[in-house]
Amino acid sequence: MKYIALILLVWFSNNQTSQDIYVCKNAKINLFSSAPLEDIDATSNGGTSVFNASTGDLAFSVPIRSFQFQKSLMQEHFNENYMESDKFPNASFKGKVQEKIDVQKDGSFPVNVTGVFEVHGVKQNRTIKGTINISKGAVSLSSAFTVACKDHQIEIPKLVFQKIAETIQVKVAANYTAYKK
Repeated sequence: MKYIALILLVWFSNNQTSQDIYVCKNAKINLFSSAPLEDIDATSNGGTSVFNASTGDLAFSVPIRSFQFQKSLMQEHFNENYMESDKFPNASFKGKVQEKIDVQKDGSFPVNVTGVFEVHGVKQNRTIKGTINISKGAVSLSSAFTVACKDHQIEIPKLVFQKIAETIQVKVAANYTAYKK
């Protein structure tokens, strides 16, 4: 996990002052799907993210095994049968905030982030809507979007289609701190 965060920092820090770089080491990611027989709800507090305020570069990474479910059997099936966590240990997003955000100015700013979203080893170009909030120098980001299982070659056997939805709702919340070199 620290290795991923280090790579992200190096990627972002090329010729930038440390005041422009913001880091989150405990981003919260929630997965939810509603199916006729059962809802699936999982949360991870293991996401890492780096935001470069001057360039708009934004990156996220989350270990798939960090998602916690209420039912241990669901968690086991999620990791072994669907996400193949040993083979594809992380989900990631690397992109750019399209709007220029002044982190010196308090407010709530709707943003579009365009980049590459990778889940289950499948990369997909995406534009994801979110909100960046600035309050007294504190930077946070939130987003909610949908992921279609078929877009990332996550196969759902016909036997369990009433228990697992074809789309997953994803919510992300990250609170950043200024990176100090």
